[in-house]
Amino acid sequence: MTKPFDATKFRKSITKSISGLGIGFSDPTDWISTGNYALNYLMTSNFKKGIPLGKVTVLAGESGAGKSYIASGNIIKNAQDQGIFVILIDTENALDEQWLQALKVDTSEDKLMKLSMSMVDDVAKTVSEFMKGYKEQHADNKEGAPKVLFVIDSLGMLLTPTDVNQFEAGEMKGDLGRKPKALTALVRNCVNMFGSWNVGLIATNHTYASQDMFDPDDKISGGQGFIYASSIVVAMKKLKLKEDEKGNKVSDVRGIRAACKVMKTRYAKPFEGVQVKIPYETGMNPYSGLVDLFEKKGILSKDGNRLKYVDSKGTEVKEYRRVWEQGGELLDKVMADFNNLVEKETNIEDTEETVEWSMEDCWQNFGSFLKHTQTRNKSM
Repeated sequence: MTKPFDATKFRKSITKSISGLGIGFSDPTDWISTGNYALNYLMTSNFKKGIPLGKVTVLAGESGAGKSYIASGNIIKNAQDQGIFVILIDTENALDEQWLQALKVDTSEDKLMKLSMSMVDDVAKTVSEFMKGYKEQHADNKEGAPKVLFVIDSLGMLLTPTDVNQFEAGEMKGDLGRKPKALTALVRNCVNMFGSWNVGLIATNHTYASQDMFDPDDKISGGQGFIYASSIVVAMKKLKLKEDEKGNKVSDVRGIRAACKVMKTRYAKPFEGVQVKIPYETGMNPYSGLVDLFEKKGILSKDGNRLKYVDSKGTEVKEYRRVWEQGGELLDKVMADFNNLVEKETNIEDTEETVEWSMEDCWQNFGSFLKHTQTRNKSM
């Protein structure tokens, strides 16, 4: 009789020989909302889950696309509401305390630590030193370790030692590709260091216009290496918002429409997009983009000049688009019933009658098709 494998003995042996080894699965248990239900859903297939702790998330886009608003505003505030301590690394020297407080971020030292640095090496050393002390302090109680979120705004403005040395020497030759390698190393090490710990990272980055006519999506600066290591990557584009608070079209610009496209996610279907409205005066409505999302899913449909919704129990609701887009109780009900609607649709597809053809049937139909084609070609 074959002796069973002793997994316990092997686990103890390998744990002693390899320091920092993680054994078993480490699925995220803590999620921080982006402040927008539609964006949350496209990232994680859940309306309330945004970015996970234990992973790396990147928001990339052009200047003014709303990256800092979501990362350094909404996400920090929501993290603080969940008791998560935030370490904010500002590489652009652009995040003022007054602006953060206007977004309801608590800037007190016991809730937020703001660091200003410009070197990618300094960022790497900061994260490394923190994680070293963090793991030593909480080695005996990993589950009870405090929850921490790093926010880097942005990766695109970080410098390498080569950049600094050339500037001081009055030379601007470029860093010869060192920055993409440095950013890749930074993100890869963060992924490995965080692992199963209650620590996560969200970073913003810049994009540039694509020169490829067959792939028109904007390209994320810094190379592709760090994108592979990230769990979620969202590309953002800035569009003008020309409508007032009631949804009426106006001539002047009242805000931005952030066109968000999920380029990579391990928790939902990628390459899905949504436009999120961010008015200058009121800020983003968390329900923004949901109506368009539900229309794409077929949950809301046009009925005259109104939008119709039929819940999983068959109850019908009709309202004007403007009423739907205000959010609140109407869209809360749709979100609560969403999984039931999707499951019902799936069951309908599974129970549809299928027709099985034999090989003889296939050849007969193929022959009819050929005969029809030949007759049509002769008549042309």
